[in-house]
Amino acid sequence: MIKIWGRATSSNVQVTMWTAAELGLEVERIDAGGIFGKTDTPEFHEMNPNSLVPVLQDGDLTLFESAAILRYLSAQYGSEAFWPKEAAKRAKLDVWAEWTKTTLCPVLIYEVFWTLVRTPRAERDHQNLAQQVEKLGSLMTIAEKQIGSQKYIGGEELTFADVMFGHTLYRYFTLDFERRELPGLTAYYERLKKREAYRQNVMVDYSSLQVD
Repeated sequence: MIKIWGRATSSNVQVTMWTAAELGLEVERIDAGGIFGKTDTPEFHEMNPNSLVPVLQDGDLTLFESAAILRYLSAQYGSEAFWPKEAAKRAKLDVWAEWTKTTLCPVLIYEVFWTLVRTPRAERDHQNLAQQVEKLGSLMTIAEKQIGSQKYIGGEELTFADVMFGHTLYRYFTLDFERRELPGLTAYYERLKKREAYRQNVMVDYSSLQVD
């Protein structure tokens, strides 16, 4: 059985768990990281020298880095619709997976989420937060334009790119800040919320991470 090490509240773990669930894979998730510890042991360090989650074990294969795990599971177990075999078709989707990881997440997760959830109120930089929220609005406008009238990022079928992008939206829509009116993005999020795999693996209460 595939094992994934990491706490359910980790957004990076959610990427891997949602992927596995969409692909119908049986997975054992092992709580690790945060309040669960386990990442500072020699055994865990052997799996990931960075001592971070997630870590995937699939038979003799051990992987870390959520994006790498996403791509491995998609390539190994995904359908043609989820992980196109044609390089050009797949690359057009991968652009949005990479955009999410390298452009969107640094703003949404490491600036806005970190400020509103992981930083004590008295220590928050409200000027920087306002700037990051404005930047986030511009980025989400780009995403809305890409989705357009499609159901998903690449068309009518859910793909690996939707997992990488869509996992960010639960936090985006539940954090306490003023969001731009983006009806297409909102409709896309509503479609994701109807998926059992999304509800079970992404819509995870993160209040335990709140720092006051």
